[in-house]
Amino acid sequence: MKFWFDTPLWKRILGMLVLGIIFGTLAGESAMSIGWIGQMFIRLIRMIVVPLVFVTLVTGVVAMGDPKRLGSLGIKTLGLYMATTAFAISIGLALAVIVEPGVGVDLAGVVPNEEIGRSSSSLQDRLLAIIPTNPVTALAEGNMLAIIFFALMLGAGILLTGKKADPLAKVFDAGSEVMLKVTHLVMEVAPFGVFSLIAGVVGTGGIDQLFTVFPLAAAFLAACLVHIVITHTFIIKFLLKLPPMRFFQGVRGPQLVAFSTSTSSGTLPVTIAAAEDNLGVKTPVASSVLPLGSTINMDGTAIYVGILAVFSAQVFNIPLGLTEYLLIALATTLVSIGTAAVPSASLFLLAAVLSVLGIDAAQTAIIVGFVFPFDRPLDMVRTVVNVTGDLSVATAVAKWEDEFDEDIFRAPPVD
Repeated sequence: MKFWFDTPLWKRILGMLVLGIIFGTLAGESAMSIGWIGQMFIRLIRMIVVPLVFVTLVTGVVAMGDPKRLGSLGIKTLGLYMATTAFAISIGLALAVIVEPGVGVDLAGVVPNEEIGRSSSSLQDRLLAIIPTNPVTALAEGNMLAIIFFALMLGAGILLTGKKADPLAKVFDAGSEVMLKVTHLVMEVAPFGVFSLIAGVVGTGGIDQLFTVFPLAAAFLAACLVHIVITHTFIIKFLLKLPPMRFFQGVRGPQLVAFSTSTSSGTLPVTIAAAEDNLGVKTPVASSVLPLGSTINMDGTAIYVGILAVFSAQVFNIPLGLTEYLLIALATTLVSIGTAAVPSASLFLLAAVLSVLGIDAAQTAIIVGFVFPFDRPLDMVRTVVNVTGDLSVATAVAKWEDEFDEDIFRAPPVD
């Protein structure tokens, strides 16, 4: 037991991930018999996401001491999130043009998936959903954008009230500390949850299926790697004047959890802990920027949907010019706002993006039916990209807002 707990958490997670791959390969579909362990881990994480986000976000707003800082922080956060998404889409489209994953693909034998292909809400509905008609309902349903909006309003209200609201501010501050301790307790289950989840994915043949669509998978994986290495290295090294290797060392824990769970919101407790403990991001920024990022910052999703759009156009012989590429980029950016941070949520965006190319619902259903069987392994990768982007932006905003401890950032990461 001493050896186990003395080993850094990220090493325990990585070791169990490798063992899970081996076990899944040997056990096959029977590996699903231990799937309940992975589901237990996911339920534990989802259990703490809503209270953690709510109390830490209110605490973070109160800690700013000045309501005007919310505007400055919000503009920088949204601007940087939109900029990284634009880079992600550009990289994805460029790789899709080079690789041409849809050329020569025959979809004659594909079973259409109409349910996912037709599921898409309008941008207007997404924007209206930000304002909750009932905050309690939003908390109960886990509506993250609505929770964030209400928490920001409540935090600002506490600030404007002044000393009379000090007792309430202390309650939220204590609640934030408690929820972070609970998060660390839950993360001790992570290695076993990762083992179960990865074994199930490998055992049911998810990874093997990548080889049936190698050009599409190769374009996507290459774009993700380029985006993580180039975009975030540029932000850390050239914009912030910090060592990129320290950043990537500090985010490996959240990356591993994101890879195994395929959910940005589920990884959020680990992401917040890593931002504060390893990157030196102080609570006011970590508790506001990261929950927002887990909801609106979908770099991996943008890459995936962009590549799928080009793939679809190539399959159906639709010519693409500069105008079409700009439409794909714009549509992907808009519909990614508020996307559910759960496995395979990217496929729900596809109908809205493909519609700008004139691809109808029936054709979209065919595309979704083609990619759905192997979507989980790719979803694992794009969640890693999403979480890495959240942490990169949080680090930048923290440094620009003087809510950053450089000594913690440069120190060896806490595992």
